[in-house]
Amino acid sequence: MAKIAYTLLCHKDPAGIIAQATRLTAAGDYVSIHFDRRAPADAYQAIRTALADNPSVAFAARRIKCGWGEWSLVAASLHAVRAAEAAFPDATHFFMLSGDCMPIKTAEFIHDRLDHEDVDYIESFDFFDSDWIKTGMRAERLTYRHVFNERTQKWLFYQSFEWQKRLGLSRAIPADLRIMIGSQWWCLRRRTIEAVLEFCRTRPDVVRFFRTTWIPDETFFQTLVRHLVPEAQIRTRTPTFLMFTDYGMPAAFYNDQHDMLLAQDFFFARKISPEAEDLKARLGDLYGQTGVPFGITGEGKRVHGFLTSRGRAGRRFAPRFWEAEGGIGQNRTLLLIACKKWHVAKRLTAAIRDKTDIPALDYLFTEEATALPDLGGIETTLAKRSRHRRSLLRMLFDHFGRDRMAICLDTADFDLIRDFYGDRANVRLLEIQCEFSDAYLTGHAQRVGLAGPATRPETMEALLPTVRFDVRFESDRIRDAELPGTFRLREGADIEENTVSLARFLAIPTETARAIAATDHLFAD
Repeated sequence: MAKIAYTLLCHKDPAGIIAQATRLTAAGDYVSIHFDRRAPADAYQAIRTALADNPSVAFAARRIKCGWGEWSLVAASLHAVRAAEAAFPDATHFFMLSGDCMPIKTAEFIHDRLDHEDVDYIESFDFFDSDWIKTGMRAERLTYRHVFNERTQKWLFYQSFEWQKRLGLSRAIPADLRIMIGSQWWCLRRRTIEAVLEFCRTRPDVVRFFRTTWIPDETFFQTLVRHLVPEAQIRTRTPTFLMFTDYGMPAAFYNDQHDMLLAQDFFFARKISPEAEDLKARLGDLYGQTGVPFGITGEGKRVHGFLTSRGRAGRRFAPRFWEAEGGIGQNRTLLLIACKKWHVAKRLTAAIRDKTDIPALDYLFTEEATALPDLGGIETTLAKRSRHRRSLLRMLFDHFGRDRMAICLDTADFDLIRDFYGDRANVRLLEIQCEFSDAYLTGHAQRVGLAGPATRPETMEALLPTVRFDVRFESDRIRDAELPGTFRLREGADIEENTVSLARFLAIPTETARAIAATDHLFAD
């Protein structure tokens, strides 16, 4: 019968780790723990003390400071695997888990499945031919050396990369390896683990190669398993159910998704929301039960999409993930600058950035070229920005570390304005009321496709009243909504009138507001 050595990579929540180890070993399995060296020493000591008398728990001989995308994650995995391989000679399978994973099947079910088929479970897709990598570096992950962390040492990471390209310092992939890619969460048989560890001992050249690849936890085990094990003995899938949002963040699961999780053809799920106390308790009790029937549908993504959609029917027992992680923030102030003339709003945001510490962004929901920081992919397309607009703004607040932020919107974006006013954040609106000449309206009609360069003058003359009415309608709609915290900047007003509006809208001193209102050529076409 299968006996599993779970290798647990974790960096937080000592109580949760202790409960997980106790739960898994109570069912007759083993646990090997690597606790990130970056975590507090007292947290690690609490785990060691609580599990000291449990003979089915082992600890990695060395703790590594782990960083996303680095070799350190593979090194930590290897230390945990080596500890398990040495401590538990009767373990038949080695199962990689994180501290955020919870069982969605019983030990009885998992053991029976592993006994039924003598295979390894690991995602292992061809690195170059598959579409596993959606954005960012591809071949460059391998053919250049990466010794800096892209997230914490971004400048050094890209400078090193650019200099290697300029100097022609690319390198060859080990000739006998077919590089594979996939999820870092796997379940491997003992003989596969022993073969991998032996390969590491006899092929230091390969280990050196992966030490300086980018995100090697997605390629190291995946490549070595495919190199060492016949393809017929590999199931190219992860045994852990996980989903990602459109911007690359793991989707969290909540209390009302218990039945959906149990119906998936996986053994564990990652990751469970910290707020889902009931779900964690139910899944925690599940592993040691016997005789539990599972009606597996395997339609996880479709069901998850239904449960988290705006049109979802039925009572909601916990926040949907796009609400829980997507709100702007109750103690934050979002400053909306609505203006039809984009160049006017951009001059204003430039002045705000110059004279205050308020981050001010241009038309991020209508101009793809708007300068934004790297936020993990959510910022890359207008479609993603709009679909996850509150999440995007929350991440921007986090990035800038401020409790106020200004963004520009077209006056046509009334639905966006109303949506932001529905958030728990403090929202204020500044409408910039501009004057529109016939020449401007003609250009606007051409930009939106109502007219073209070849449109006859008499046709354009007949069209202009409609265009002017449409622009006025957008402003009237904002006025008639009577949104709280609304201020107006007028092209025809004197500087003192606009100073009062800016000072109240931005909550800044009058002198600073006056300097912004006096910006040269603020309203000029």
